[in-house]
Amino acid sequence: MYAVIKTGGKQYRVEPGMKLRIEKIDVQEGQTVEFEPLVVRKDDGSLEFNKGKVIAEVLSHGKGKKIIVFKYRPKKNYKRWKGHRQPYTEILIKEIKEV
Repeated sequence: MYAVIKTGGKQYRVEPGMKLRIEKIDVQEGQTVEFEPLVVRKDDGSLEFNKGKVIAEVLSHGKGKKIIVFKYRPKKNYKRWKGHRQPYTEILIKEIKEV
């Protein structure tokens, strides 16, 4: 059984027991969070849309690898460096409940 959830403007295919890094959410470590799935596919192959719940536990918060943004214009003496680290939340999918 798996489900497709939407969070942070992205969609993720999740299964129970799966660890996942999503865009940062305001939930403390150790607490649980519920997502409404867009699609749930059962073991028998049937699909259900917008039904059920996905329950996950927040494991940690952090920042991703540094990404360098470099702008350059040839022959104009224009060079700009900027770094960015995207914050994330790591979650563990506990279960997918059917309604």
